[in-house]
Amino acid sequence: MYVITVDFFIKDNHVESFKKRMIKQANDSLKKEKGCFYFDVCFDKENINRVFLYEIYEDKNAFDIHLNSSHYINFNEEVTPWVKEKIINKFEKQKL
Repeated sequence: MYVITVDFFIKDNHVESFKKRMIKQANDSLKKEKGCFYFDVCFDKENINRVFLYEIYEDKNAFDIHLNSSHYINFNEEVTPWVKEKIINKFEKQKL
């Protein structure tokens, strides 16, 4: 399985709008993408400008499909101006 983590740092005046839009994006990904198994959205209680994502996809191809989906493209275009910084990490989940 293919795991993605993302740390977003949001501009002060867009925090609430980003949070609402991020939750919609997560729900869209889970509902519309058969290769998206898990999409956690986490809000930092100590730093309200930080949003952390934990996503699990069937494989890299499923993640590539995600990145090319219309709902992701629309989301990314809308929120990019609201974001100060975005840190993406990619992992292969190991079977235990």
